[in-house]
Amino acid sequence: MTLGCSVVVLIFYLTAGSEATVYDTYTDFVEEDSTPQLDYKDPHWCHSPHLPNGEVICHSPRGGGHQSTLDTRCEMTCDRGYRLIGKNSIQCLASRRWSGTSYCRRMRCHVLPLIPYGRYTCTEGFVVDSRCDFTCDTGYRVEGEHSRTCQHGGTWTGVQPVCSDTDPPKIRCPLSRLKIAEPGKLTASVNWDPPTASDTADKSLDVILVGPEPGSDFKEGPHIIRYKVYDQARNRAACKFIVRVEVRRCLELSPPLHGYLTCSSDGNNYGATCEYHCDAGYERRGVSSRVCQFNRSWAGSPAECVLMEIKSDVKTTAALLDQFYEKRRLLILSAPNISDPDYQMQNIMIQKSDCGLDLRHVTVIEILGSPPRETGRIKESQLTSEVIEGLRQVFRISRSYFSMVLLDERGRDRERFIIPMASDELFSYIDSFLLDEEERERLELHREFCD
Repeated sequence: MTLGCSVVVLIFYLTAGSEATVYDTYTDFVEEDSTPQLDYKDPHWCHSPHLPNGEVICHSPRGGGHQSTLDTRCEMTCDRGYRLIGKNSIQCLASRRWSGTSYCRRMRCHVLPLIPYGRYTCTEGFVVDSRCDFTCDTGYRVEGEHSRTCQHGGTWTGVQPVCSDTDPPKIRCPLSRLKIAEPGKLTASVNWDPPTASDTADKSLDVILVGPEPGSDFKEGPHIIRYKVYDQARNRAACKFIVRVEVRRCLELSPPLHGYLTCSSDGNNYGATCEYHCDAGYERRGVSSRVCQFNRSWAGSPAECVLMEIKSDVKTTAALLDQFYEKRRLLILSAPNISDPDYQMQNIMIQKSDCGLDLRHVTVIEILGSPPRETGRIKESQLTSEVIEGLRQVFRISRSYFSMVLLDERGRDRERFIIPMASDELFSYIDSFLLDEEERERLELHREFCD
């Protein structure tokens, strides 16, 4: 006699956030209770286990051909998208029954909530691997995830998107305007009416000014005034106009070669004063300052910066070097004699690059020969024997071979060359390691002067 026994379980899922209740009804298991007749030739103690939507792997002590005999153990696993309910491992007992029961239940995700001004469509409803794609009504766009997928485990990928209004408001700025500043002033006060803005959906709009308020003082030149407007959905529109202020001015002064200008006010407006300054190692010749007049011309004539006078007949090396300290760099050339081929080649290159050396504030000192015919000079000015010997000792300059020593503005030995150097290589080193930022900027302004 066979006794059939079935159990029906009703499970309620309440998903937080979705406010939707899902009812899932399933049959827990059906087990047949029977009293099999023992066949001693081929004894089957337990019925063959079956797991719909899953897999059963059994191992019997008697070998692979006996999958339902006493002590057989079976491992239960479910297919993707199903969850195992019950035992994951069962054993055939002496009572001819399995030690437990299991079944595979289809996994589901909670029902996705609807989104205002939009909808979604799903490939397989709300089961595992089903994908739901979101679309919005005309005039709206999806913000966030465009699709969500039900994952193994019953959760959705991503977060719920929203449909946003995409129709921007409209705004119109006032016309651009020109204002002339009064003589002697650098600014002008400018007023205008605020722009008008409208939107098809919203009555309340947020209009934002980007720039100075009406009635502010503006400096010379063009100024862009921008307005932005946002509707309730934060759609944005913008407009702009230009406020231009003119100031009466002189032509801009050019700084002197080997020097620079410092000017009051805005540099070249009426009443501005510009003072002449010279670089280290140079002296001013001419007026110290010039003023921009009402007729847009500068008073006086431009000043010049001339090379400072160097005293070469000093008695000590210190007295010579003190003249250059923090004013000029030194390039000391040394050779056994005037006919040395390295010296002759270097001398030709130095003469051709004389202008570039001046732009970099470099003074050349030549030391040639050996006592008693040893000579030293700065251009045509001769150095005393005491100064020559002092330079050789301080900077360890040999009489035996050609060499060249480069000193910075503080008199420090920065680089030595034992073969002639082309001007490009020498200038590259000076520009990279000896010039400060201000000197590099001035060098760029006057680089074409030597061409």
